[in-house]
Amino acid sequence: MNNVEVKVVSNKKDLMKFIKFPWAIYKGNEYWVPPLIMDRKKILDKKKNPFFENAEAEYFLAYQNQKIVGRIAAIKNDLHNQYHNENIGFFGFFECIDDQNVANTLFDTAKRWLKNKGLNAMRGPASPSSNDEYGMLLDGFDDSPRIMMPYNPEYYLKLCANYGFKKAKDLYAYKLEHEKVASSSKLKRVAEIARKRSGIKITQIDLKHFKSELEKVKYIYNKAWAPNWGFIPMTEKEIDNIAKELKPLVEPSLVLFGEIDNNLVGFVLVMLDYNYVLKKMNGRLFPLGFLKLFTEKKNIKWSRILTLGIIPEYQKRGLDAVFYWDILMRAHKIGIDLGEASWVLEDNEMMNRGVKVMNGVIYKRYRIYEIEI
Repeated sequence: MNNVEVKVVSNKKDLMKFIKFPWAIYKGNEYWVPPLIMDRKKILDKKKNPFFENAEAEYFLAYQNQKIVGRIAAIKNDLHNQYHNENIGFFGFFECIDDQNVANTLFDTAKRWLKNKGLNAMRGPASPSSNDEYGMLLDGFDDSPRIMMPYNPEYYLKLCANYGFKKAKDLYAYKLEHEKVASSSKLKRVAEIARKRSGIKITQIDLKHFKSELEKVKYIYNKAWAPNWGFIPMTEKEIDNIAKELKPLVEPSLVLFGEIDNNLVGFVLVMLDYNYVLKKMNGRLFPLGFLKLFTEKKNIKWSRILTLGIIPEYQKRGLDAVFYWDILMRAHKIGIDLGEASWVLEDNEMMNRGVKVMNGVIYKRYRIYEIEI
């Protein structure tokens, strides 16, 4: 007998319950990083988040004996389906107690909603898309996630497997250590040759002219990543939105543009791992969280390479090595000697080969699951 009741999130009170439920799942877990509640409200706001101009979603809470025991979002991403010529839906924001019956009920609910929208498969977790938190952690549970990367209990893998989910794709996270990367004679040699042959000029972002710098990002972003599996073009509003959120946290020396003969050819965005600070804020920016965010900045030891893209006509010329080498040296200069390159598709041979040249080691993996509806 199924004693699990699922309710649609239909008001602000329910939405706050949806947002705060993870605190019950991760109580006592030293590796979980509580998200900022105000950020979660923005992401889930269907009226204000520009993602929902090309997508629909429904949020669900699962109850057992009048107690919340799980949550899930069902997501119809029209932009994804148009771009990839697919007819799939997504699930995201999944959190659940260690109970297969509860998990099955949540997955069934999301699947039914997507089927009623005319979709024929469910993929995820995507919270809410591949441009946000993407994938389920497969290994590396004894370490906190880097900024904007997901974390979950290990038993979630069992819940997904028992439900019948199959692997769609695995994503890799590489650990980079300054000494090991700097000792790569191949990386240094390739970077030097590529820099000399191409005449590439590397410059850091100018925050005083943020608006015009953002136009450069928009030009490169959708060109550079277009061929990738699961890639979804970001609309101008989406890029503006995420840029607004990240601007106060940006370390200018780690956001670089590449130009050849005055033509933009590449871009890399590296963020300091502010999860180190968020862990201590317990989801609250105020009253003292904002202060912690900046006073604790000096204690951050990690960075994360969020994006590194070269537009197609300039790829396979070793320019990525130039960016990697410059990031390595710039990060070291400000005391950051540990980095994560993530996420990288398991079958993206060019990226995997490039990170391995840096003596990077795969230290975490994430899985995208899929099931037919």
